Amino acid sequence: MTGRPGVTPGALAVVVPAHNEEARVTACLRSLRKAAARAAPLPVTVVVVADACTDATAALAARAGAHVVETRGRNVGAARAAGVEHALAGPAAGPDVWLAMTDADTTVPEAWLTHQVAWAREGYDAVLGTIRLDPGTAGPPLVARHDADYFLSRRLAGTLRTWEHPHVHGANLGVSAEAYLRVGGFAPLPTGEDHDLAARLAATGHRIARTDEHPVHTAARLRGRAPGGLADLLATLHPESPAVSPAGHDT
Repeated sequence: MTGRPGVTPGALAVVVPAHNEEARVTACLRSLRKAAARAAPLPVTVVVVADACTDATAALAARAGAHVVETRGRNVGAARAAGVEHALAGPAAGPDVWLAMTDADTTVPEAWLTHQVAWAREGYDAVLGTIRLDPGTAGPPLVARHDADYFLSRRLAGTLRTWEHPHVHGANLGVSAEAYLRVGGFAPLPTGEDHDLAARLAATGHRIARTDEHPVHTAARLRGRAPGGLADLLATLHPESPAVSPAGHDT
């Protein structure tokens, strides 16, 4: 299967799973509003999936203008799928919808959506972006330890101007709704749902762009929401822990 002919999406939908993120969801949604304004006149729908929340996450998201879906499964794969289903069933219904994924502890750059739209116009079915640790939540030693492993393949690329990175992050992922539905969407996995979707897209011949053009900033916490995710990796890289570089912990 080859990629679709390059087209401009007719609408954008951003899905944000959240579990007890009242401290960070407002900043996330503020950054998404800026990205949506840059993407105008394309309509942008933001869906926050408040998954088993016991705090004010849902109320804050609704106050910020997001569509809110409440789930109780404490499962990030199921939460992302529920958000996509809500978007495609109503506010983002119609052909040529582009789905953008991020996390509630993450802020996106203003060009985040416009860059994804540009890849769609070039015929790509999905876009895998990169992350940076939020400097407000990570000290220099932790950032240095994380980046030493994270950017290894970029250093090995030498003088290449473009870096087709090896990472997959649910916090920075875009996919056409057509491709998403064709491969069956997010599986109800408690972790690794992003890797699973990307693998199925690749296995079925969809065109995937791997780009460092629009990195997002994500919280560098040591106790995360999903097992085996970024927080678990950062816990091993904390200056008080042995300096190790486990692989395969992108979220």
